[in-house]
Amino acid sequence: MKASKQSFFKLVSFLFVMMITLALTACGSSKDTATDQTGTQPDNQEQEEQISDTYEIEHAMGTTPIEGTPERIVVLTNEGADILIALGVKPVGAVKHWTGDPWYEYLADDLEGVEVVGEETEPSLEAIMNVDPDLIIGSKLRHEAIYEQLAAIAPTVMSETVGTVWKENTLLYAKAINKAEKGAELVQAWEERVVDFKEKYADKLETEVSISRFQSSGGRLYYKGFPGSIIEMVGLHRPEAQSNIGDEVVGDLTIERIPEMDGDVIFYFVSDWEGTGEVYTIQEQWMEHDLWKNLEAVKAGNVVEVNDVFWNMAGGIQAANIMLTDLDEFFATYEK
Repeated sequence: MKASKQSFFKLVSFLFVMMITLALTACGSSKDTATDQTGTQPDNQEQEEQISDTYEIEHAMGTTPIEGTPERIVVLTNEGADILIALGVKPVGAVKHWTGDPWYEYLADDLEGVEVVGEETEPSLEAIMNVDPDLIIGSKLRHEAIYEQLAAIAPTVMSETVGTVWKENTLLYAKAINKAEKGAELVQAWEERVVDFKEKYADKLETEVSISRFQSSGGRLYYKGFPGSIIEMVGLHRPEAQSNIGDEVVGDLTIERIPEMDGDVIFYFVSDWEGTGEVYTIQEQWMEHDLWKNLEAVKAGNVVEVNDVFWNMAGGIQAANIMLTDLDEFFATYEK
C-alpha cells in the first residue's frame, strides 16, 4: 500500500510538471508570434534559415559552397579589384596593382585602407590569413598551384583566366558575393553601349585598328588580350599583320618590324614599369625613324596615345567602359 501511494504521488508530480511546461511553451509561442507580426523580430525559424542559407558557386577549380553573404573578401587579381568596386563592394585585402602605390589611380580612393596581400603573381598566404577573409577570389591562370592552401583559409572562387573574359568574370564574381543581379546589370549596360557604338559608327566599323606599346625592350603589338577583346566586341577590325596569328596574344618587335604596327588608326601606350624613363628614349627613337614616318596611320595623323592602365593592365569592366569611351571620342571625329 505504501509503495502504491508513492507511485501515485510520483505520477501526480510528473503530470503537474508537464502542465507547467506546456503552459510556458504556449506563452512563449504566443510572444514570438506577436513580436513577428509587429515586424520587430523574426521568428526562430527565420533566423535559422538566414544563418544556414548557403549557395554553391561553380568555378574553374570546382564547386564551392558559400554560407551567407561574404563581407570580408580578398581579391587576388587586378581585374577582380576593378570588378568588385564596380559591384559596390570594398575588399579587405587585394594584391598590389601592376603600377601605382599600391593601387591604380582610378581605384585608389575606393581601395583606401585595404590591406596589400602580395602581388597577383605571388600572393602572400600569411597576409591573406591575417585579414581573416570569408571569401577569396582568384584566377586559375595565376593561382592554381595554391588553390588548396587558399581554400583552407576561406571559401575560394577562381575564374579560368583574366583579360579576355572580363564579362564572364564580372558575372562569376557577382554571383560569388551574392550580387548576381548587380553583375547582370553591369554587363547589360555594357552590351547596350556596344549596340549604340555599332549603330553610331556603322560606316566606320571596317576601320583597321592597330594596338601598340612602347616598352624599354622596344615595341609590342597586341593581337588579342584585353584590348583586343574590346576591339572585337565593338565590331572594329584589325590589320592583317595583327590577325590570324594563332594563339599568340602579343608580339614583341624590333625596330625593323615597325611596318607591322601600321593600320588605319594606331592606338599606342607607353609602359614605364621600371620607372627609369628609358622607354621614352626608345619611343623617341622609333618615332623619328623613317619606317615609322612612312606608316599610313602616321601620315594621315591617326595616331593616338592612350592610357596603359585602362587599355592594358586593369582588365575589368570599369576599364572596359573607359576604353570604349576613348574609342567613342576618337571615332566621333574620324573620317575614314
